[in-house]
Amino acid sequence: MTRLRLAMMGTGAFAVPTFAGLYDTPHDVVALYTQPARTGRGHHKHVRNPMVELAEAHDTPVLRPAKVNTPESLDEMAELQLDLLVVAAYGQILSAKLLDTPRLGAVNVHASLLPKYRGAAPVNYAILRGETETGVTIFQIEPSLDSGPILGMESLTIGTEETAGELEPRLAQLSVPLAQRVISELAAGTTNPLVQDEATATLAPKMKKEQGAIDWTRSADEVDWHIRAMQPWPKPFTFWHRSEGKPLRLVVPHVRKIDARSAELPGTVLENDEGGLWIQTGSDVVEIVEIQPEGKRAMSADDFLRGHSVPAGERFGPLE
Repeated sequence: MTRLRLAMMGTGAFAVPTFAGLYDTPHDVVALYTQPARTGRGHHKHVRNPMVELAEAHDTPVLRPAKVNTPESLDEMAELQLDLLVVAAYGQILSAKLLDTPRLGAVNVHASLLPKYRGAAPVNYAILRGETETGVTIFQIEPSLDSGPILGMESLTIGTEETAGELEPRLAQLSVPLAQRVISELAAGTTNPLVQDEATATLAPKMKKEQGAIDWTRSADEVDWHIRAMQPWPKPFTFWHRSEGKPLRLVVPHVRKIDARSAELPGTVLENDEGGLWIQTGSDVVEIVEIQPEGKRAMSADDFLRGHSVPAGERFGPLE
C-alpha cells in the first residue's frame, strides 16, 4: 500500500473522531487546517478547540487561514505535497484550485445518506423530516454542494426520542472506520465511485434561530420531530398566552404523543385526569414532558405546574 501524506480540514466536534482515526492508519498526517478562533462581542477569547489539542498532542502543524482559497494559502498547501485532504465540518467553501492541489483531491465526511440532505444541517433535517434511518457518506469533493461521487457509506437507525445533539456524536463515531476504509482504498487504487442521483437530492441549509418556533398546527408526530431536530440549537420554543400577564416564552425540549382526541384548536391547553400538561396539535395530542421558562433552568412539566397555574383553555403559540 502506498503511504499517503494526509491533511485534515475540520473545526466542529463532528470532525474530531475522524481526525483521531487518521493517526491509527499507516499514513502520515502532516497538517491540520482549522478555522481561526472567533473574536469580538459574543465570543470568548480562549475557546477550547479539540481539533487543535489533538494536533498538538501528535506534533502536527496547525494552519488557521481566515480564507483558505487565497494564493498565499494555496502556495502553503502546495508546499505540503499532499496526497489527500480529508474534510469534515470545516466551515469554508473550497475552490476548484484548492481541490486540485492534493494528488488525490479531497474527500468529505458528511452526516447523511447522500444525495439526501446536502448542506450544513443534515442531522437536524433528517430528524425534522421524520427519517428513521440516516448515516454517513464520504464523497469526492467537487465545486458544487455535496454532489461528488460517493466513495463509501454507512447507515444507522435514529432513536425514537433522539435529538440532533444526541445523534451527531453517534454519526461522528460511525465515520471513523468508514474514513479509514476509504483512505485505504484510495491508497490502493481500488475505490468504486458511485455517481449521486440528482433526481433524489434534497437540501439541508443552515438552521436559523426563528426555525425553533413550534407550529402546533402540525401533527403530533411532526411537532415531536421538530422539537428533537431543534436541539441543541436553535432550541424549540413557544409562547404561553396567559389570561393574566404578558406571554411567557418557553423552551420545550421534550414532548410525548398521547392517544387522545379533542375538538380544541391547535395549541390549546387541554383538561385531563392525569394532571399533566397536554397540548392539542393539528392532529392528536402531545404531553409536555420537560419545559424551560425564559431565564430559568429546564425542569419537568410536573415541577413547572407546581409553580404555575396553567388552566385548560389557555393557548400556546407564536406572538401575535
